[in-house]
Amino acid sequence: MMGPAHSLSGAAAWLGVGAATAAAGHPMPWPVLLVGALICAGAALAPDLDHKAATISRAFGPVSRGLCEIVDKLSYAVYKATKKQGDPRRSGGHRTLTHTWLWAVLIGAGSSAVAVVGDRWGVLAILFVHMVLAIEGLLWRAARGSSSDVLVWLLAATSAWILAGTLDTTPGGADWLFTEPGQEYLWLGLPVVLGALVHDIGDALTVSGCPILWPVPVGRKRWYPVGPPKFLRFRAGSWVELKVLMPAFMVLGGVGCAAALNVI
Repeated sequence: MMGPAHSLSGAAAWLGVGAATAAAGHPMPWPVLLVGALICAGAALAPDLDHKAATISRAFGPVSRGLCEIVDKLSYAVYKATKKQGDPRRSGGHRTLTHTWLWAVLIGAGSSAVAVVGDRWGVLAILFVHMVLAIEGLLWRAARGSSSDVLVWLLAATSAWILAGTLDTTPGGADWLFTEPGQEYLWLGLPVVLGALVHDIGDALTVSGCPILWPVPVGRKRWYPVGPPKFLRFRAGSWVELKVLMPAFMVLGGVGCAAALNVI
């Protein structure tokens, strides 16, 4: 999938979680619903950190481009070191390590640790990074071009500061789901995990599939490309993604939001 579809699917997924928790009698405070949706939209772009042409590679200028090169080489090295006899030869690390359930869990756990240990500055860092990605993904037309980078960063920094303050002053905003002392903002890792997994599921629908299950082997392959039957798959950027899936994500996200806020 392309960046905009990934971001929309991430936001829709968190809004669906909000609807589910509301139906279970534990509705999210609205700032948690909003912040979680934005983080999830941004996190749904993060697995493409192994791809030098992806949206995330240009989101933070030279820093993200350099990081993408490092992650690509690391992913390729892990692929070569762990592949089985049935896994094909590759020339790069795209859609390998960062497109697995294990990576999603580790990156989510790391985000929770940063939020808890780093306190307010850790929370602001997580919010800023994912706000930038969410803006790049959801407002891709307006965010195109290097001249808009500084504006995106300023908007993300301002949004992160306002949203962090709103969470701090909203009952249940800091300690949603995890209520013990010292667990404030532990929940921030959940939309990060969800966003990464939604990205992987989206890529699994395309012609190449996605090795979500790694390191669990399937037959003669450790990097088995999970996906539906081939006749149900589509190419990234095709009309199926643009004309069917993206509108569907918008509708599902709207319904999920309304349900999460008890509007319907």
